[in-house]
Amino acid sequence: MTQAVCLIVNPAAGRGGIRASLPRILAAFAAHGVARVYETSNPGEEESLASSAISDGARVIVAIGGDGTCANVAAAIIRAHTACALAVVPGGTGNDFAKTLGVADHSPERIAALVAEGETTEIDVGFAEGRCFLNSCGFGFDASVLEASNRVRFLKGKAVYIYSALKQLFTYPGVYASSSGKPVTKRGRMLMLTVSNGRSLGGAFKIAPHASVLDGKLDACFFGDANVLNRAKMFVGAMKGRHVDMPGVLAATTERLELRFDFNPAMEVDGELRIATSRTVEVKCIPRALAVIAAPGALA
Repeated sequence: MTQAVCLIVNPAAGRGGIRASLPRILAAFAAHGVARVYETSNPGEEESLASSAISDGARVIVAIGGDGTCANVAAAIIRAHTACALAVVPGGTGNDFAKTLGVADHSPERIAALVAEGETTEIDVGFAEGRCFLNSCGFGFDASVLEASNRVRFLKGKAVYIYSALKQLFTYPGVYASSSGKPVTKRGRMLMLTVSNGRSLGGAFKIAPHASVLDGKLDACFFGDANVLNRAKMFVGAMKGRHVDMPGVLAATTERLELRFDFNPAMEVDGELRIATSRTVEVKCIPRALAVIAAPGALA
């Protein structure tokens, strides 16, 4: 590897847990000649750092952090209309995008070797309100759980999302929404709406078990509001990817959706909480918009 490869590190990833692993990660890439390292000091700074790296000739950017870090780097790559590729060393809470790439359980040394090989694949990217997402965009219960999980300080990893979801499961009031798109039209009070590019959510839930980042479509899932017992069944089913066939759940693939709410909704976008700028949110798929480095066979 040469100066065409750089690392962008989010030291706050995984609630700061990534810091203990950084010396090993940096050493693994240094062994392949990678010396360019950018480190964020503020939330969201990955995007501007990636833009600078691309301007300086980067052809591969390795995002070291969670799903939000990956999405911010991807946004810069896509906006630059460059052949620069994205690789990932997982260090976040859920690491859902790293699961998609097949590297969630890979050692830094193994990921560095993959980057050195340089094999890339172009994948689909989702957009919500014009902002890209690599893994998922969620409304209702999903966004509420993320907001609650940001207040949990005594757990790490996927346990944070599971704990927060269980606390919200019996009290969340639901959200009224309607959607239009092919082939999905739905309206009513719902527990949750998710639009996924990848298969997992929160590190523990197989929210879109049949999703593919190569099919040019997103996997939408509408969870109708339900009583406590059926909510619990959906919760357990989603952990195993069996919820899609349950009563009250509608799952479908789509290239574009328009979602309407009674207010500007909170959105979970690749593990980050955002408030929509409008009551109407457009979600769409852009096929093969981003080059990535994945484990062999992970994207098949």
